[in-house]
Amino acid sequence: MPLSIPFPAWLKPEIIPGLPFRWYGLMYIIAFGVAYWLYRRQVKERNFPISEEDLTGLFFWGIMSLVLGARIFATIVYETSDIYRKQPWLVFWPFQNGRFTGLQGMSYHGGVIGGIAAILVYSARKHFDYREIGDMFAASIPLGYTFGRLGNFINGELFGRITAGRFGMVFPMGEISPLSPEYAAVREGAELLGFPVPRFGEVMNLPRYPSQLFEALFEGLILWAIIWFFRNRKPFKGFLIGLYLAGYGVFRFFIEYFREPDADLGYRIELVPNGLPPAVSHPLTSFSTGQIFSFLMAALGLVWFFIAAKLPDHEPVRVYTGEAVNQGGRLNKDKQKKKEQEKKRRRKLRKKLR
Repeated sequence: MPLSIPFPAWLKPEIIPGLPFRWYGLMYIIAFGVAYWLYRRQVKERNFPISEEDLTGLFFWGIMSLVLGARIFATIVYETSDIYRKQPWLVFWPFQNGRFTGLQGMSYHGGVIGGIAAILVYSARKHFDYREIGDMFAASIPLGYTFGRLGNFINGELFGRITAGRFGMVFPMGEISPLSPEYAAVREGAELLGFPVPRFGEVMNLPRYPSQLFEALFEGLILWAIIWFFRNRKPFKGFLIGLYLAGYGVFRFFIEYFREPDADLGYRIELVPNGLPPAVSHPLTSFSTGQIFSFLMAALGLVWFFIAAKLPDHEPVRVYTGEAVNQGGRLNKDKQKKKEQEKKRRRKLRKKLR
């Protein structure tokens, strides 16, 4: 049995070599398409009162806010240099050294913040119940997220720590310099396993955990299956939002123990430092940036459970018909007219005061 799985040599970031079309971008398109299809399915099966135009608008602004949040958050939190502060236009500039590279560097947690903002704003403008809109998003996003992590895998990025286990994979960009003092244990382990240790000035590439696939499985497929099961069994409006936040936060927190932190960031919290590089060891008492945000995300999900269960009109509506449409979907026409009349009255009052 081989000691590791080689990364597929035929798998390249570009769909067609030499052309600026990458699998990572295609995976994002597939992810949004899958989420949109699942959302429409829920709208139809529940007879939710939303027009095709509003549904398209909701997804358009949701995607825009998600991308903006993910990109801006990544440049603020994960970029250690001052390049974006000095040249902010580069945040959304998809070229490097005259070559098209796309937007490299997206933060999932930033995307969540952007997506939540879009749901709240759009729901307020269109008079939808944000809990219902958010619940249907929660049951749609994780399956699409699976394809995003597959894109990371194809890029050969965001791989895990070094491992001697049977699931280890040799990634093209996973080289280390084993002659550095902190990698002495790695060098000794490589010799015991029969890996050739390079000479001075050379690098070696050891098997890593394919953590992108772990995330695709647990934070994508499994989390989606759990939420999808509860979509018609939720005890109150907003339940799926909390389940998504808490579920993703817990899964991501533990998977981070298999993933190597960003080299320029390392661990943000080290309660008991052990002196080993992050590529080799992730102590239980050391926490990466992703773990900190995942913990906060899970905590927010738990808090939201208690809040959503106490909010007025929290009873779930399985299928919208007749009166239920007026109560749970759009506000009824009388309420809308009253709001418009109140706005007109206030505008007239302001003009008189001037």
